[in-house]
Amino acid sequence: MAVLVALGAFLMTLAGGWTAHRVTDRRHLVLGLAGGLMLGVVGLDLLPEALEAADTEVFGVPAALLLFVAGFLLAHLVERLLATRQAAHGAEEAVDMASHGGRTPEVGLTAAAAMVGHSAMDGVAIGAAFQIGGGMGTTVALAVVAHDFADGFNTYTITSLYGNARRRALAMLFADAVAPVAGAASTLFVTIPEDVLGGYLGLFGGALLYLAAAEILPEAHHEHPARSTLLCTVAGAGFIWLVVGIAD
Repeated sequence: MAVLVALGAFLMTLAGGWTAHRVTDRRHLVLGLAGGLMLGVVGLDLLPEALEAADTEVFGVPAALLLFVAGFLLAHLVERLLATRQAAHGAEEAVDMASHGGRTPEVGLTAAAAMVGHSAMDGVAIGAAFQIGGGMGTTVALAVVAHDFADGFNTYTITSLYGNARRRALAMLFADAVAPVAGAASTLFVTIPEDVLGGYLGLFGGALLYLAAAEILPEAHHEHPARSTLLCTVAGAGFIWLVVGIAD
């Protein structure tokens, strides 16, 4: 049952990526919406789940929050290291970086890979919930299917924003769509400890927040500081709030 439900997440992820691909003439609105969705997912979904799952403390601070900060710093470090390495390769690479607004394609692929990992954990969550009971499984599945539209949207947007070719963006989108199905199927054989899952969600949430705050939203407002872009950001966060509220 869990695998069949995860197929809904597969379709919603593809729908989100297709939407991001089709509205290239309104790129600033796409990025504004993506930033709001990412902010909503981190603050209203990932971080609360991480705090609940990983309830241990280290020197008076929840382990999930420490990993959240670590994820933010790790994303910043990875981006800086990749940018420095790319610049050191010579004038040709520097020209290529300039054409991508100073961004390196590897960062986009790394971020998209993290999204794929998150989607796999979504599938695991569906499978684990159905092991508890049908009602719990249905509730979790509703939340996952709804926000997997945002996952597909963000995966395609992040990959292409950093200068990756359309073929790579589509490949990462497909991997993100398959991940929930694979994650749900894995629960038939393996059970992930709750504290490990919580720690992963905290780490991933920090990295995702960095990308939203330091990259996606500044890019959205760079050339088009329009009110409509801001409204898209607010709408994205509000949509995730609605999804979380319905799921609860």
